[in-house]
Amino acid sequence: MNAAATIAPAPQHLRALARANEVRLARAELKRKVSDGEISAAHVILECPWEAASMTVSDLLTSQRRWGSTRCRRFLQSIPMSENKTIGSMTERQRRALGALLAGVPA
Repeated sequence: MNAAATIAPAPQHLRALARANEVRLARAELKRKVSDGEISAAHVILECPWEAASMTVSDLLTSQRRWGSTRCRRFLQSIPMSENKTIGSMTERQRRALGALLAGVPA
């Protein structure tokens, strides 16, 4: 008898947990880089890396130094954009406009 060792794929819920953990760790690293000033929030919005696609705009903005929830809310109210808007769902025009505003805002 010819026995072939096959590894069964992990159950779906374990694959989903692994993927969620991967995204969570990548987002934490991205937020750390934004906080340290290695990359700007405007760059993240314009480039939209895979880890930021499902991140909310307010989550990204508050990861910057000296940006709390109040400053983020006031900034987003000055332009008609929801705090819960995900970066991946923004149109190219919205990305350029928000990136330009962020580049002009003193930190």
